[in-house]
Amino acid sequence: MKDYVSTDMPAIITATDVNSLNLTGHVYIMDIRSADDYAAGHIENAVNVAAGSILTHIEGVDLTPYTKVAIVCLSGQTAGWACCLLRIMGYETVYSMKWGMCSWHDDFAGPWKNGIKNTYATSFTSDATAKGPAGELPVLSTGMETGQEILEARVNAVLAEGFTPAKVTNAEVFGAPANYYVANYWSEAHYTDGGHIPGAMQYTPKVAMSVTADLKTLPTDKAVVVYCYTGQTSANLAAYLRVLGYDAKSLLYGANGMIYNTTVEMAMPHFDESYIMGYDYVQ
Repeated sequence: MKDYVSTDMPAIITATDVNSLNLTGHVYIMDIRSADDYAAGHIENAVNVAAGSILTHIEGVDLTPYTKVAIVCLSGQTAGWACCLLRIMGYETVYSMKWGMCSWHDDFAGPWKNGIKNTYATSFTSDATAKGPAGELPVLSTGMETGQEILEARVNAVLAEGFTPAKVTNAEVFGAPANYYVANYWSEAHYTDGGHIPGAMQYTPKVAMSVTADLKTLPTDKAVVVYCYTGQTSANLAAYLRVLGYDAKSLLYGANGMIYNTTVEMAMPHFDESYIMGYDYVQ
């Protein structure tokens, strides 16, 4: 099995591609929003699946007719968390839909329209903070023996706890910074030039989060907050780290929720209304 976090992560598909594949019957769509949200409007052919049940659900689906599986949520963040868990279980055709239902139609775009903010633009710093010293990996107690059994047990445990323990708001982080070890998950150039949360340490995507690189610098006795540009990649990463036993949390909406104007000025990934496609939906 490939090292997903260092290769394909994040595995993201656009609403445009989901729509095109859906018209030809080549995508299996799992909508992991609440039953009420699903009933209020969803993509035609999408199946409503509780987030905690995605593994047992997909195990019972014949995926032969489909080239891709798309996981859909409100903003793309919970779907990113879910996508990672299925990917590391070997489902390599699974993707999270970029920006979630916010990108499907304006009727669902509220979470992202309300999520972009500049609240902490004056709080960011260019001063670098060194990573912590390398320590040990978390100790896992699953009662299982083989690597595959341990992996399955850990994935099922993360699914059972849901996305809630794996997310954190920027207000919580800035309100009690001593409670968190903050990992900035974007390029070193953006870490310096775009600024970062004070005290955050820079971890290079597709490089840093491996045992042979910087994974062991993450503490096992403190909550680890990871943040990216939009919260979609960090949701993937938080899921991966939680499977390994870290108390990892994804910072919701990433830089878009803290320094939105900077993300636009520096051409960082950012949400705007051009991503709202206006596709039909059913109820």
